[in-house]
Amino acid sequence: MEKIEIPEDQIAPMDAVANHIHGLRIIFVNVFAVSNADHSWILIDAGLPFSEGAIRRWAEKQFPGPPQAIVLTHGHFDHVSAARQLADEWNVPIWAHPLEFPYLTGKREYPPPNAQAGGGLMSLLAPLYPRGPIDLGSRLRPLPSFESGPVQLPELADWQVLHTPGHTPGHISLFRPEDRTLLVGDAFCTTKPESFFEAAIAQQAELHGPPAYFTSDWDLARESVRRLAKLRPAVLAPGHGQPLAGVDVAESLETLAANFDRVAVPENQKTAAATKL
Repeated sequence: MEKIEIPEDQIAPMDAVANHIHGLRIIFVNVFAVSNADHSWILIDAGLPFSEGAIRRWAEKQFPGPPQAIVLTHGHFDHVSAARQLADEWNVPIWAHPLEFPYLTGKREYPPPNAQAGGGLMSLLAPLYPRGPIDLGSRLRPLPSFESGPVQLPELADWQVLHTPGHTPGHISLFRPEDRTLLVGDAFCTTKPESFFEAAIAQQAELHGPPAYFTSDWDLARESVRRLAKLRPAVLAPGHGQPLAGVDVAESLETLAANFDRVAVPENQKTAAATKL
């Protein structure tokens, strides 16, 4: 059987994201490599189905050897699909928040998508997207407890790992205080993720909420964006959209946080929330 891979014209390296950070866009989703001073590195997220070859070839051009680990911001199909194959090939652990474990250990699939979220083709096609569960087996490792706030991993000594739920229960983001670089996963996006044209083709750089069709808890999502805005990041590396940097980044994120309900929450979710009151 012929092996299926992502076409090369749908893969675009992003090599100047920030100091010690390389990125790779695969159709409409990004993965990142975070390196350390000793040239060790960590893969953040693991892309779409059939993307393991593209990720592996890209990594081999950047680094002399395999990563120390794979860290998942969450378990949706476009962030996790190559994780097991790459982890087995590289013989490395996969770190994720324990609240994501039901979806990463074969026990539970994510809730049905909100196909009426509006905004474009990605929302309409959402019922066709894989929801799991997948099983990462013995490679999977739980991140430390977040009860006292951000946590650190030995492989990411300069970074804080933040629990930023809402898009999924165990969603995480990563923050480097030294230069205020923020890897946000799907806590929010820098393109309109509901539109295939915007998410995969145009990628107009502007802040949007998390992908509306797959966000499970809008109250938590709002609070997560507000907490991330308080960090006043200078560089944003999102799961969807182009990385952003500059003096306007912090103010743009504050504006998104302040107007979150108006610009991010789908109308049918606003109606459902009002009905509960």
